[in-house]
Amino acid sequence: MRPAHLTARGWGWRHAARRDFAVRGVDLDIPAGQRVLLLGPSGAGKSTMLQGMAGLLGGVDEGEEEGVLLLDGVPSASARGRAGLVLQDPEAGVLLARVGDDVAFGCENLGLPRDRIWPRVSEALGAVGLDVPLRASTSRLSGGQKQRLALAGVLAMRPGVILLDEPTANLDPDGVGEVRDAVERLVDATGATLVVVEHRTEVWADLVDRVVVLDPSGGIAADGSPADVFRREGDRLAAGGVWVPGHTPHLPPLQVAPGAALLRTDSLVVGRGRQALAAVELPAVVRSGGALAVTGPNGAGKTTLALTLAGLLPPRSGRVVAEARLAAGAADDPARWTSRELLSRIGTVFQNPEHQFLAAQVADELAVGPRALGLPETQVAARVEELLERLSLARLAAANPFTLSGGEKRRLSVGTALASRPGVLVLDEPTFGQDLVTWTELVLLLRELLAEGAALVTVTHDGAVLDALAAERLVLGAAAPVGEPA
Repeated sequence: MRPAHLTARGWGWRHAARRDFAVRGVDLDIPAGQRVLLLGPSGAGKSTMLQGMAGLLGGVDEGEEEGVLLLDGVPSASARGRAGLVLQDPEAGVLLARVGDDVAFGCENLGLPRDRIWPRVSEALGAVGLDVPLRASTSRLSGGQKQRLALAGVLAMRPGVILLDEPTANLDPDGVGEVRDAVERLVDATGATLVVVEHRTEVWADLVDRVVVLDPSGGIAADGSPADVFRREGDRLAAGGVWVPGHTPHLPPLQVAPGAALLRTDSLVVGRGRQALAAVELPAVVRSGGALAVTGPNGAGKTTLALTLAGLLPPRSGRVVAEARLAAGAADDPARWTSRELLSRIGTVFQNPEHQFLAAQVADELAVGPRALGLPETQVAARVEELLERLSLARLAAANPFTLSGGEKRRLSVGTALASRPGVLVLDEPTFGQDLVTWTELVLLLRELLAEGAALVTVTHDGAVLDALAAERLVLGAAAPVGEPA
């Protein structure tokens, strides 16, 4: 398939439930075959721009459009099949129950003959390093594996333009390299146009021809070759939140030392359903004022272990034991606690932020936990106002949580857990989708929790977070095999 040409003239989009435009005043011409890294602070409209390029924003009932956005000279919504988009949320791209069928779905919609589809499916899965049977259940994949699955589905289609929204956000270091190399091989072989939204600029800088930076107030803040943009505009862009190679967060030394144990494991084996995913052979201890980082390859059981420590999944065998200081009169097994008992003892930030949203407005979402604890409304309002400011969500207080950008959803999900002030906070990929400014503020908030005596358990591939929190590392082994569907 020939590479696609993208053109935007005064283009903008406002979601139906929002007062402000998500992106506005964009004039942009991307020639066929060009490789572009699309950057900007969190909330600048990068994901909206990609969805517009893919023709997925819908009609007037879903929002308001300004200007034009063309793919090969026609409105992008009329050129579907020419663009392949990997969404920021990998679960949103999983459509079918079996891995092979899910990867083949796009090819089938393009009307490809069967004898051409399945070689493409196998090739795409191999390219992204997803080594599972074609009949494996998609529901049993980890978040990182689902991310690879979504990319494989796009690679198999061989579209004219490949649109990637944070394609390496939840991948282990080896997975980041595999995905980046797979994309490079595909664009080298096909000449496809490439547009990548990614905060890990150093991963893609040598693959792209051009860097385009969206201005949150509208239009383009910078445009040029990677070397020129980062050299000429690097300081200004980093100050605005863009991750620029060579610009790292400035954090003071951490002054907190871990204290008494709050949670510990005893011969723990975790899993879901009948599948055992990971065993913690040596006792793991979660301490007041300390951070425990759960690391390891995608599919090793990190999220399952985190949910088990949080009391949301029962162990397959062994125990999670809450010490008396944390249990505070409740049973010593967090899996036996009621939701109200968990609320003030162990807070959880899920890998997918949308899985924990309950309210119709951002401010109300932050108030859910404090109100469930029965706090006075004046105290609830004070906590909500503080978190809105600290998490750069004040201008979005009345917005629907589901209309936020990926980075904004992540900050809100962290805020909902912080609002209840639990003794232990379990976070699954807490910094994905964050720009330099919001990443720094999130880390400072987590450090403040440590200083107050809370404990953190974090699942992350972000080494900078682990260093900033002086986290003790609990490394899980190889990914558990994903077999036939039940």
